[in-house]
Formats: sequence, C-alpha cells, structure tokens
Amino acid sequence: MSSGGKLVIALIVACSSLGAIMFFSVCFWIYHFRCRRRARTDTSSFSTESLEAQKGLYLTSISSKFGSLKAVTKKKSVPFIDYNLLEKATNNFDPAKKLGEGGFGCVYEGSLEDNTQVAVKKLNRGTKDVSREFEIEVKFLRRMQHPNIISLLGYSTNGQASFIVYELMQNGSLETQLHGPSLGSALTWHMRMKIALDTARGLEYLHEQCKPPVIHRDLKSANILLDSNFNAKLSDFGLAVTEGRRKIDKTDLSGTLGYVAPEYLLDGKLTDKSDVYAFGVVLLELLLGRRPMEKLAPSQCQSIVSWALPQLTDRSKLPNILDPSIKDKIDIKHLYQVAAVALLCLQPEPSYRPLIADVLHSLVPLVSIELGGTLDLSETVPSDHV
Repeated sequence: MSSGGKLVIALIVACSSLGAIMFFSVCFWIYHFRCRRRARTDTSSFSTESLEAQKGLYLTSISSKFGSLKAVTKKKSVPFIDYNLLEKATNNFDPAKKLGEGGFGCVYEGSLEDNTQVAVKKLNRGTKDVSREFEIEVKFLRRMQHPNIISLLGYSTNGQASFIVYELMQNGSLETQLHGPSLGSALTWHMRMKIALDTARGLEYLHEQCKPPVIHRDLKSANILLDSNFNAKLSDFGLAVTEGRRKIDKTDLSGTLGYVAPEYLLDGKLTDKSDVYAFGVVLLELLLGRRPMEKLAPSQCQSIVSWALPQLTDRSKLPNILDPSIKDKIDIKHLYQVAAVALLCLQPEPSYRPLIADVLHSLVPLVSIELGGTLDLSETVPSDHV
C-alpha cells in the first residue's frame, strides 16, 4: 500500500477515535448535569428557605441596630418639665425676667436646678390658634437638630397655659440688636455677614435637608436669636408648615407685615421662595439698620423694600443709605455683592429668586474663616471703603 493510502487510513482512524471520545464525553456531561440538577431539585426548597431565613435574620438584626438610631435622628427625646420647676426657675415668672413678648405670650429667662440657663415661652391657651402653635412648634423642634436652629429643652402645661423651654440665647434677637437701644453698634460688618450666613444655613437645613421640607413662614429679625458668641439660630416655628402639608391644605395667610412675599400676600401662594423673600428683607435690615416697615404718618407706612430697591442698583446712592454703625467699615466690593444677593431675593416674581442653597454659596466667600466662611482676612487686598 502506498504511503498516501496509509495516511488516509490513519486520518480516518484518528477521526473515529476522536468522535468516540467526544460522544462519551457528552454523554458523561449530560449524565453528570442531570444528577446535579436532581440533587439541586431535592434540596431547592431547603436552600431557598435557609437563604430567606438568613436574609430575614440579617435584615432584622440591621433594623434592630439602626431602628433606634433612626428614631433618635428624626425625633429627639424631649422631656416634660414639671410646672413647679419652671415657676421656680423664673422666680414665679417675674416681670424683671421677661425677655420679650409676642402675639401669643411672653418669654422669660430662667435657671433650672442644674444651673442650665433657659428661655421659657409662656403661651396662654385661650384660643385655638395658640394651642395649634404650641403643638406645631414642639412637633417641629423635636425632629430638628442643627447648629442654626434653636434647641428645644422641654415643655410643660398648667391650667390654660403651655410652656416651651429653649436654650437661652444671651444676646437676644437680631431685631433687638439692630433696632433696640444699641442701634446695631455691637454688630460689625463681619458679624452681620456671619449672622446672614448662619441664617441662610438654618433655612437651607429646613428647605433641603428636612424630609419633608419645611417652610418657616415667619422668618424675621425678631425670630433670629443670637447666643453669647453671636451665633444665629432660627426660632419660633409655630407657623411653620411642611411642603407636603402645604399642598394638601390651603394654608391661612400668616406672617409679619414687611416680610411677607407679595405672591403669598396677594394670592396665598406659599413656597420655599417665600422664606427667601423674607431673608432678603433681613439682609436689608443688616445693611441699612432700618425696620422693614416705617411710619411716615399716623396712618401711612413705608416698606423698606419699596424704598431701598431703586437705590440698591445705584452704586452712587447705595453707600449713602447704609447703617451709620458700619458705613465707614465696609469693603465696597463686598457691599455691592451683598446688595446684589438681597436684590435677587426680593424679586417680585418668585421664580426669579434664587434657592436658599445658592444664597448660601454666595455668602460663604464674604464671611471670614474665623466666623465660619472662607474669606481669609490676612490675604485680602485693601480696597476703597465706603
């Protein structure tokens, strides 16, 4: 036989052997697969149940560990304080200890038995509105924890009166500092910018971090309180509403004249931009040292907004309307920047107003590092002052 014929026979044998090997390999693989499948089928219910049980135990364990943490984060444990302790702390609500007076009651300075300095708001529950304000404020403050939101320390009731106990803010309200006996002399330009920044941070927490978002609805200088270091904290949440609740209910018109946004005053449209408008009014107070509403005659008032807006855009006029306490101590460039922020916040059309988060970012570079901003005073180049 020729060599060519032997090669062909060798190839046929080799191919036949390879085919047989592949056939037996496939048969073995099918048999092995079926055995594994049968074994898996027999144990599938057990395996599934075990996995689900293990997963359930794991999730239960995680929930138990973090459930209490979530509760603490969302709602503080606020104690009910015996009325007799508050009576003793305020020396039987001595008029000499009165810190201020609002539409629904008075606030008194006090000292608890452990020497904790407190402010006690006394609400006379003669009307439904007062009871509702008490319930709303306690509800909101129990779930809020932020450096620029007043801390709720406790609450109490006695007869027809309810009491809310807060941390004491030693420097009172921004309103008192600006429009009281000192007429803003204790507030330097840098301190005023810090107060504006703190206020913006408090509002940003309400609008962006609270779930659901909260609209303060009564932001004003009287509700911005200052501690011993002039750190500003938002207070008085009796008129606050959540974004979700606002959509369900047609909220009654509330707030303080001079701070109320035009769309809310005229059409009852309430959004977070209503708080931004009120913040713009507070900025004007910090710049000009004037009240939001001023009497021109016994029956005639003038809004600081309508008076100031035309002059905010005129660089030649703006320096002349500043608060005399800071007039000669302001960097002119920073003054124009703050005036521009105020002008945006006070736009009549709410959609043209910035979010409070944008306002916050605009103010941070204007506040010194020492006071919580990013402005390095040691690197600032001296510029023309007002």
